[in-house]
Amino acid sequence: MSKTLIMDVFGMIGGLSLFIFGMHVITGGLRAAAGPSLRTVIGRTSSGPLRGALLGIILGFLAHSGAATTMIAGFVNAGLLGLQAAVAPIMGANIGTALSMQLLSFNIGQYCWVAIAAGFLLKSLLPGERCKQAGLAMIGFGLLFLGMITISGSLVPHREALAPWLAHVRGDAWAGRLSGVGIAALLTAMMTSSGAMIGLCFALISAGIFQSFDQFFPVIAGAHIGTCIVALLASLSMNIEARRAAAGHLFFNIFNVALALALYPFIRAAVVWSAQEPLRQAANLHLLMMATGALPLLPFTRACAWLLRRLVLPRSPMPEPSHLKPENLSRPEQAIRATILEVRRMARICIQGMTINGELMLDYRPATRRVLLANEAVIDDVKLAVGDYLDRLTSYALSYRQTLFIQHLDRCMKDIERIGDYQTALADTTALRWHRREAQVPEDIFRAWFDLFCAAQRVILLLERCLNPDDASFQEMASHLLEARDRFSALSARDKSAFALAARDRRITGTAAYYLHRYQADLDRMMGHVRSISVSLSQPEFWVRRSKLDRVEPSIRSGKQAARIDVKDYLARLYSDEVIEWKPDETLGEIESRQMPPPPPPEDTHVFATD
Repeated sequence: MSKTLIMDVFGMIGGLSLFIFGMHVITGGLRAAAGPSLRTVIGRTSSGPLRGALLGIILGFLAHSGAATTMIAGFVNAGLLGLQAAVAPIMGANIGTALSMQLLSFNIGQYCWVAIAAGFLLKSLLPGERCKQAGLAMIGFGLLFLGMITISGSLVPHREALAPWLAHVRGDAWAGRLSGVGIAALLTAMMTSSGAMIGLCFALISAGIFQSFDQFFPVIAGAHIGTCIVALLASLSMNIEARRAAAGHLFFNIFNVALALALYPFIRAAVVWSAQEPLRQAANLHLLMMATGALPLLPFTRACAWLLRRLVLPRSPMPEPSHLKPENLSRPEQAIRATILEVRRMARICIQGMTINGELMLDYRPATRRVLLANEAVIDDVKLAVGDYLDRLTSYALSYRQTLFIQHLDRCMKDIERIGDYQTALADTTALRWHRREAQVPEDIFRAWFDLFCAAQRVILLLERCLNPDDASFQEMASHLLEARDRFSALSARDKSAFALAARDRRITGTAAYYLHRYQADLDRMMGHVRSISVSLSQPEFWVRRSKLDRVEPSIRSGKQAARIDVKDYLARLYSDEVIEWKPDETLGEIESRQMPPPPPPEDTHVFATD
């Protein structure tokens, strides 16, 4: 094998790697530039299939169909999106991917260095984080085109040698079409990216190896099917509705390919008519297949969801949906009740997380841990949704009690999210401990530790029961929750001494003592957040007024605006050498009265709605 051939092989592999890496850079940069609002926007697609398809197109353009469908399936898993509402965005994501691949078909590859240089300058010189991420996306575009040029340059000298190998990938006969689609689907699944496969197809066209519609059709059709592996694998640890959404991506793309195969002469004629260059024809074929498959199905999203529930088994109970309905925002008390139910749903996921952690400690399995990580992603998504919901709720006329109530709910939501984080930390500790023989402990020590863990599990169970909006005795439940937490703390203090004594007597190794400390520290931190929640539950404002559930309040986007603060005085104080004197005999009340300015005279201004 000659040195030139070896370098060309590595050039093709390196160019393909550069192409795939550029796609990941683009996806990460654009998603980061869009910010957390991207999750909020996709969660509001239930208003209709057309809006859902448009949002799916945006997602597919930014993240490509595999990653976009995985994100949508994650929203279904979190209960923030129903299966019917997810169908249209999945269809739109395929169209968005086809639109992004249109950019590659234009002869702008020679400008790849311009995109890389401009992106680097944008990322390095501009201060805003979104500008930096947009610059990163531009670098990704440059790498994408550079990879495609590298692949084409490596393939050009070997056109004649590759022609016999690719002879059977032809669409002018049924056998060639089907075998080509199967091979392309398999290769795409191995690369986990339809964009990479179609980019390779574009490189083969640019190198002159593929010169006609019959040659590139099977590759593009097979790429549509192979890319579905991304969402299917990601959904394995999700609930049944999320798996149905991922399967919907596969069924939809199989429908696209089957429709294109059935209408092959018409598709061929339309694509050949649309452009003269084979590269533009391939890009147009990609877009035409996605559009012709989506348009007939878009009005029937309900029927598609019904069919998916019949095809994808088991027919297990439907997962609990989100309670955050936008139409309830004009009824603040109803929205507050819905928020409590959503926070309770987060607590219910934490209960499952405790059970999974117990299973991992007894028999560590990576698949079980992936379920825990999927639950953690659900909690994170629900946290963002609750935060957005409460933010929108503040735009309505709220009573003083409701204003304080949503502050308590925000605190509870964040505390539960932190509990989920510590559950992930427990699993991380188990993963490290499981492979260390010296981390094993005698059965009596393990039994004491597991009793402590079960005590924490009972506290989380009680926490979930306390978050019942239909029970008016929040204050009474808060005292029970605080008592349970105090009992755990006493047990934890006792076990800490016992574990330290076992380490001193050499009954356990230093490694085992270290992991027991990590376990116990995470449980203690979880109980600290439980105490914070119990304090919120005990507040006099934390109760749902049943008589106001259907009361509609007006939207008050802007009240009386406070005068803008002159920051110069505050900056001078910030950078001055002056410090506030602290007298040892001064009480806290005296300090507060000395620091705080006198209150302004009362104004006859309506701020809160009547309660």
